[in-house]
Parts: sequence; C-alpha cells; structure tokens
Amino acid sequence: MVKRTLFFSIAVLCVSLQFSCYKEDEGNGLHSIYQLDKYNPNKPLAELSSDWVKQTDLMEGFPSGIEFYKTNKSIGSKSSNLSLLIFRPSKGIDLKPIVLTSGKTPSAIYEGEAGEVYAVMNGGFFSGSTSLSLVMHDGVVGSVNVKSLTRPLDGVNKTYYPTRAALGITADFAPSVNWVYSVGSGTGTLYAYPVPSLNELGKAPLPVPTAYFPQGGNIWSVSTAIGGSPMLIKGGEINITDANELIAVDNTSSRARSAIGYLTNGNIVLLAAEGNNPDGAAGLTLQELAEIMLEIGCKGAINLDGGGSSSMVVNGEMTIKPSDAGGERKVISALIVKKK
Repeated sequence: MVKRTLFFSIAVLCVSLQFSCYKEDEGNGLHSIYQLDKYNPNKPLAELSSDWVKQTDLMEGFPSGIEFYKTNKSIGSKSSNLSLLIFRPSKGIDLKPIVLTSGKTPSAIYEGEAGEVYAVMNGGFFSGSTSLSLVMHDGVVGSVNVKSLTRPLDGVNKTYYPTRAALGITADFAPSVNWVYSVGSGTGTLYAYPVPSLNELGKAPLPVPTAYFPQGGNIWSVSTAIGGSPMLIKGGEINITDANELIAVDNTSSRARSAIGYLTNGNIVLLAAEGNNPDGAAGLTLQELAEIMLEIGCKGAINLDGGGSSSMVVNGEMTIKPSDAGGERKVISALIVKKK
C-alpha cells in the first residue's frame, strides 16, 4: 500500500512538472487556470469560425505556436478586411513592445529589427514624438499611459487623471488586461485596478490615483506590457470604458482599428481592421471591434491606436491598406513579434 501511494505521488508530481499553470488573483483581474493543453502542438491556437482563412503563404518559416488569418466577412451591411495574428508567448516567441524617439512606419520597423521577425503592428497612442501609452519590455518601461489630461468643466480647464487600459504578460507568460496608472514621479510604480477611476466629462475630476485609489489596486507584476484605450473586454465580457478613460477616437464611427487581446489558453491575438478607404473596407466602431474580439474568444482585450496608424506587417508584407492617402503612418510605439 505504501509503495502504491508513493508511486501515485511521484506520478502526480511528474504531471505537475510537465504542464504549466498561471496563478492569477482578483487584484490583477486574473484567476488560476490549469493549462493542460497549452503546449499540445496538435491543439489549435484558437477556435475560429470558418470565416477566418489561414494564410499559409505568409506563414513560411513560422515556428509552431504562431499563425496568421484573414477574413473579408460582412459586419452588418459593411464589408470588412481583417487581419489576425495569433501566437503563444513562450521562451521561443517574444512580444516586444518598443517606443521610438522619432516616428517610423511599421514596415520600416520590420525591416530594421534585428533577428528573426514574424510581424509588426502599430502600438498605442502618441502626440508628435511623445508616446501617450504604456510601453514595457522585459521589465524596462519606455513610456507610461498618459497621467493627466486637461478638459473643460463649466468653461474652465480642469486636470483629470485617467486610469487607462493596458495588456501585460508576466515573466512566466501569464497575460491580463487592467486599468493602470503609474503612481509617483517619472515611470513611478505601475498599479492595476479592478475598475477604472470613474472620471466623466462634465463632472469634477477625481483624485490622482494612488496605491489606495481606485479601491483594490495592486502593483502590476508584469514584465511586458502595452497600453491603449479604452478597455474592450474584461473577464470575458464586453466592457468598453471610453467615458471613464476620457478617450474619444470616433468611438461610434466606422474607421480603421487595431486591438490586442488574450484567449483563455493564454495565447495572444493581434487584430488590424482596414477602414476609411473609399474603395475598400469601411472599418469598425469600438462596439464592433469588441464584438469581433469576443467572437475570436478573447477573455481580455484593449483598443490600440487606429485610423491612419492601423497597420500590420506579416513576413514583410502589408496585410491591410492604410487609411492615410500617403500610405503607412509613422508611429512612435509598435508591437514586434519575433524569435526570442
């Protein structure tokens, strides 16, 4: 009996070592998931509808764990042109957010990046040469989500302190989305909150976020992150908090859009939607973007910079037509997916 018990204990230990799980708590907006299928090479990276067609011609040289799809399905009465990259963050595939001191197009970033690069997509928001969104890679913060905004209230300019959306990945590849704020001077200490600071236009500004406000904040222990705005999906449900994040990006208009999210199995998805082209796809509203990310299977997702900034380059090829008349827009932050 003792031998059988010992054998069973060793077997359980071996299974535990073979498969990984990621521990998440409510403070991070996460929970414990035992990912028994995460490293099964025969398991699809995502359960997609038949509308999505795998682009094998653009996947030449891709390792196991990264795939590219496109669709031209109708959304309501509109045609669409959507590009979708899915990958498993791992010791072999790296998500590398970067921030630049001067703008470059995603195609130029692809060409200039050393190593084996699979794809490049635009990142968060910017003004001139200043990033307005969080950029972090391997624990190094290149920029933070904008810490203050000036908005009118009763004819007087007031300072607001929004908590804006971000997607982060821990050192052991556990993803999450949260409303975040960098507390303190400079890059400060990055805090994540279970709800956004409930600022609204036409109402008095709420206090500067701290370790204690909004309630439930925790230090966000991620090593890689990209910020944007607004939140699209949180906890597997659509939760568009544009009003509280004080973000107006033609929210209800059809336009080119970009988004990043993660699936229940921990895989990361990047979506680029063509738009604003008279002879092409009309684009998406924020609600439509959130609905597509939810349909793909996202448990969490955030909006990135869109319009003329939306661009996705896969294996050196542009996958959507840029909405700017002159072609790709130069951006200040970008997401690079490459061999680690």
